[in-house]
Amino acid sequence: MKWSFVLLAICFMVAPAIAGVAPAITGGDLYIAIVGTDCVELDTNSYGQTCTTAFMSFADPFYFSPKYRQFMYNEYDPPFYIPVTFGTFPPVNQYTRVGGTGQEQFRSQGLNSLVEVCETTTAARGLKTAKTSAGNAGFYEWFIRLPMKPDGEINIVIQCGVVKPNAVAAWGLRAIGLCAAETGERVGVGLCVREEVDPGTSPVIQAALPKITAIAYPGPYNVDFAPFKLTALKNPSNYTLAFGASSGAMSNDVSSQVLDGSANARILLKACMDKTVITKLPVTGQVNAAGEVETDLEAGDMIYVRMDVPRQNTVDIYCHAQSVKVMGIGESPE
Repeated sequence: MKWSFVLLAICFMVAPAIAGVAPAITGGDLYIAIVGTDCVELDTNSYGQTCTTAFMSFADPFYFSPKYRQFMYNEYDPPFYIPVTFGTFPPVNQYTRVGGTGQEQFRSQGLNSLVEVCETTTAARGLKTAKTSAGNAGFYEWFIRLPMKPDGEINIVIQCGVVKPNAVAAWGLRAIGLCAAETGERVGVGLCVREEVDPGTSPVIQAALPKITAIAYPGPYNVDFAPFKLTALKNPSNYTLAFGASSGAMSNDVSSQVLDGSANARILLKACMDKTVITKLPVTGQVNAAGEVETDLEAGDMIYVRMDVPRQNTVDIYCHAQSVKVMGIGESPE
């Protein structure tokens, strides 16, 4: 009888493998990653790290609540051991505002020199920002390393200042309180005026919305895989992926979209508030809708996020080096 129970337990343990289901992943730690050292200087996080070694810029406390700071690490120190510099990617170019060759970087088409418009009391808080004004095209790029191996869907969280045209010139620090806006907004005649629409008309100008590209690149602890685009899960949706009947490749549908910077990868940002793009956890061998093969990600891999603002843009957008957070659940390095 005793051996029967043991055999039964073993059968239950191996049943998922027999059924063709991937083995379970252990762990479940939280991480929040940005360009530069992820933790806030002098803060102590959930790993007991007190962040006092500045390899690059620290997380600015203006943007991160105490709840978030628990899960923001000095990824260059034990137990994470993510190299400050790895290889020659990304290179430095004329648009690089933060970071060096082989490091996490922030790039912007415009000069990164303006005060934070989401700050309403003093120009001394927050980071310098780069502006893309209404009626102009522009772009922003963030290169962020994962501090730990992800074992859940990866959130790309974007937060930029968005105001109606010329609001900062007219109102300064009061602009965000008087002229806050959202991308794709229909702007009316006059200063800080939103154009209302009649029934049957979309309140959002689709062609004015920024477009998102997100790509995974190999880091120091993974195989040298070919970079591939991440796939967003639409929210809300039924969260069911569509696969080709013969190829097994994913396809864009009502629930998912490969983040390829196309017209179907647009995003609506609201002034100074987080916008979350949920991306599917990559799986080795899975082919995405762009025909690229995914690879399981490891700690140290690079997540590249680009936001292209079209010329039809109707508002003034201000983004900075920490406007993008990569967040999720990962495997503890300990």
